[in-house]
Amino acid sequence: MEFIWILFAFICGLAAKSMQLPSLIGYLFAGFTLHFIGYEADASLQTLARLGITLMLFTIGLKLNLKDLLKREVWLGTVSHMALWTGLLFSFGILSGIIVIFKLNLQAAAIIIFALSFSSTVCIIKILEDSGEMTTRHGRLAVGVLVIQDIAAVIFLVIATGKTPTFWAIALFALWWLKPVLIRLLSYAGHNELLPLAGFFLALGGYEVFELVGIKGDLGALITGLLLSGSKKATELSKSLLSFKDLFLIGFFLSIGFTALPTWSMLFTASTLTLLILLKFAFFFFIFSLLRLRIRTSFLAALALSNYSEFGLIVLSLCSEMKLIDKEWLVILALSISISFVITSVAYRSAHVLFTRIKQHLKRFESKLRLKEDLYLRPTNAEILVIGMGRVGKGAYQALNQLVGDKVWGMDANRDRVKAQKHRGLHVFQGDAEDPDVWEQFDLSAIKLIMLTLPSAQDSNNISVQLRHAHYSGKIAAITRYEDENAALMHVGIDQVFNFYNEAGTGFAEESIRLINSNS
Repeated sequence: MEFIWILFAFICGLAAKSMQLPSLIGYLFAGFTLHFIGYEADASLQTLARLGITLMLFTIGLKLNLKDLLKREVWLGTVSHMALWTGLLFSFGILSGIIVIFKLNLQAAAIIIFALSFSSTVCIIKILEDSGEMTTRHGRLAVGVLVIQDIAAVIFLVIATGKTPTFWAIALFALWWLKPVLIRLLSYAGHNELLPLAGFFLALGGYEVFELVGIKGDLGALITGLLLSGSKKATELSKSLLSFKDLFLIGFFLSIGFTALPTWSMLFTASTLTLLILLKFAFFFFIFSLLRLRIRTSFLAALALSNYSEFGLIVLSLCSEMKLIDKEWLVILALSISISFVITSVAYRSAHVLFTRIKQHLKRFESKLRLKEDLYLRPTNAEILVIGMGRVGKGAYQALNQLVGDKVWGMDANRDRVKAQKHRGLHVFQGDAEDPDVWEQFDLSAIKLIMLTLPSAQDSNNISVQLRHAHYSGKIAAITRYEDENAALMHVGIDQVFNFYNEAGTGFAEESIRLINSNS
């Protein structure tokens, strides 16, 4: 990669951050700027982009539960949305004459509308990870929809190209029996640089194996990760690959800008198509609501999914090579994708605040019958509540449990984590602390202390706001990873903020002193 690409990506990413926008918006702008001043993407940039997507799909698989894909709201919601979107827009295009205005034949129009039905895996995963919402109810729903969409895209590519998998594709079922071997391989890799290297080996290995038998390699990376999900090393492996994945995905965002230089008419068409993401949001929202999801889950998942996908660009690229559509539509879709990324990234930052404001208007669309997964238990006799039962939260819970016993309870948005900890005898319950409905149905009068053991300072900020709205009068303590986050959390009303690394050192020192004193 040329230094000029890194320079522009850094400057534009920094500029976006200074304006309190997601960095990916800066990377998109950098790609278009570089293309405008005469630079062209070479093979190294495309390689980085492909590596980023492959690692991203692999890490999605690591966090994915196969049962999530089999839920009715996931597969039926995805299929219903694609059918409704494609059918209604295609019919409207014919009846209104828009297809004629854009000089499209029926086949080309159907392909373009189908390509626009996909949502961006790259954009949505980035947003959910940055906001710490991958394991929430709406986060899992959005990821499940993306996976089903990706599978649909692979099926379409197979049909469109006429390239069927080879006979040896049957052998892929043997991967299930290799699962114990792969898990043991990860355990042998340890915790150092060999672990991320093992991740690269497995992600790229899965990609290549699927390509060898005539199936798109990205699906292979996803399935390889899925095979390892639920293992003890899956979370650690995902974290070890996080920086690599984010760095390589910069290449993907840059590469979008190198698709082609747009004209004003292309920009106008792209902007018009971008307006349709409002319709995409409405379709997802009402379909999820009809499937009896809680209104907050429907709203947040629909908002995250309201964009266009890089897979749509792949679909159009293939159809362009087959002379089914004009190449100018590649540029138009690339522009639409970029604009939709910007809109979703900006809108989702205020998603929780926006939902709180319009919740009463949306409530009329919510079904009175709740899905089993949306029925929450509440703690009894709790005086201390630990929110976020990861490693830090679990450690805090266990320490407090020794002091006050059953008066301390844990809360986490990750249903699988809660289930596992309940099995070990911990007093924990499932709930998304950023959900105002959780606190409206919660008796906070007996709670004296709430501890926010979350990695994201923004999440702690959002939760503290919800607690104050619910008239919580007890104390709130939170942890941070960085010193500059302390003042911001204190400003929103959190009573005590502990820096994770400093407090870990202090605790280690205190325990070590006790060890000396006990021997003297």
